[in-house]
Amino acid sequence: MKRVGQVEIRRGMSVDELMREYGRAGVLGAGALARACDILEEMVKARATVFLGLAGPLVAAGMRGAIAELIRMGAVSAVVTNGANVVHDVIEAIGGAHYVGSFRSSDAELHSAEIGRIGNVYTRVKDFVAFEDFARELLSRIPEERRQNLSIRELLTEIGRSLSDGGSFLRAAFERRVPVFSPAVVDSMLGLQLFFFAERHRLVLNAVKDMKELAQLVFDAEQVGALFLGGGVPKHYILGANLLRGGIDYGIQVTLDREEAGSLSGAKLEEGISWGKTREEGKVVSVVGDATIILPLLVASLKERLG
Repeated sequence: MKRVGQVEIRRGMSVDELMREYGRAGVLGAGALARACDILEEMVKARATVFLGLAGPLVAAGMRGAIAELIRMGAVSAVVTNGANVVHDVIEAIGGAHYVGSFRSSDAELHSAEIGRIGNVYTRVKDFVAFEDFARELLSRIPEERRQNLSIRELLTEIGRSLSDGGSFLRAAFERRVPVFSPAVVDSMLGLQLFFFAERHRLVLNAVKDMKELAQLVFDAEQVGALFLGGGVPKHYILGANLLRGGIDYGIQVTLDREEAGSLSGAKLEEGISWGKTREEGKVVSVVGDATIILPLLVASLKERLG
């Protein structure tokens, strides 16, 4: 049996040094996080095709810079996100903001003040009005012939092209030619604007067109890695596509959900072996924790390891 090492804390130690101390312990949550750092490093250095799955309000919670940094480091080959992170990324990029609030707020008072609450994050209605203007103008600039068969990825590329904010993950993806997919984008404020625009103009959003591009990424990959921040649609979209090659080779999942409910968001990546979504010999780990705590540690550790 391997003996549990005792974590040593030293003045001035780096993030990666701390993660390696977690690895010395090698058990419970610390061990899982250390293993996640090792797997992330291995799949990036192996030049695997790496999918990044984004669920939950990560951008609203201040994670857009960490996401953009992962993309700019060349650690991500494709992003799959919910619609909310797209919307909040644009809001920040066009001059809006998110504010520190409270879980104990009076939601009736917030509603009167035209403030929306995401946990303990506040957003202003006026920023969504600005987003509506942005979305309408952007869609109007896309030639009508393109709008007749526009994939969601193509739409998000156009959004990234139009943004100048260096902190935007959509802009970073555009600059690095990293495709961004959002299969459930209509379940967001952007989806609402797409509906409004389509009532007056020709617009056909082709989600199936995305699948061809996603499948090609999978077919072309020698190895596939995945970093899942939360679960939901992004996780299933990535794993489902990798059925086409017998599953992912590397996988890291960060979640607060439990597997006992049977939901995909809480399911261990090992469950995917039964479906052919995870290879039997794959290197995978599930880290139980808040992605807003875990993601910056993963990014900081990887930056040190890549030099």
